[in-house]
Amino acid sequence: MSRTFDEQAIALAGVFQAASLVDQVARRGLIPQNSFEASINSIFVTSPKATEDVFGGREELPYNLSLGLKSLLELGDKRQSQGKELTRYALSMLHLEARLNKTPQMLDKIGQRLDQIQQQSRFFDDAQAPDEGPARYTHPKVIANIAGLYQETLSTFSFRIQVTGEPRNLQNNDNADKIRALLLAGIRAAILWRQVGGRRWHLLFFRSRVAKAAQRILDCRR
Repeated sequence: MSRTFDEQAIALAGVFQAASLVDQVARRGLIPQNSFEASINSIFVTSPKATEDVFGGREELPYNLSLGLKSLLELGDKRQSQGKELTRYALSMLHLEARLNKTPQMLDKIGQRLDQIQQQSRFFDDAQAPDEGPARYTHPKVIANIAGLYQETLSTFSFRIQVTGEPRNLQNNDNADKIRALLLAGIRAAILWRQVGGRRWHLLFFRSRVAKAAQRILDCRR
């Protein structure tokens, strides 16, 4: 049973990490690069051997997913003023994933476009974004391509995620691209959440168990 909760904690932490990064871009315009890279890279991990591999493998998991894991642990802390906003983003991502799951043609389109973007990303590598590793996927042109994919697909649903923050941050094109790309990363994590047996009502009844699993993962830091 603990393995199931570990997998669900990983997937849900992926959703909340994306939500937290969206919130940080919108409010401050700045985000931790490692967390950003891990979330964006997860979009392209489509055939993992284990749930941990979506976020870099078991050893790197406590680092790559630390922001999301900590967000899970803070859900019940009333002193965290951003908790409600992150939960709203997370629930919205889970809702959009459920809509997407019922639209196989859109799923196929997203898969095909992600393959193209992954191939194109090799042309944008440089000293800061080498061809190997997650950094290459955070090149501004790659992020813009992911954002465009989000607009062409998930943004066409009648339900849309309303992001709130500082107008100057939201009106910045690079930030807008990051937000859309991160929303897609969150929905990718929501797909993983469903695949490992997660359901929206689990957030209410299994929250404490998932939180314990999140703490176990964080405690594995070297």
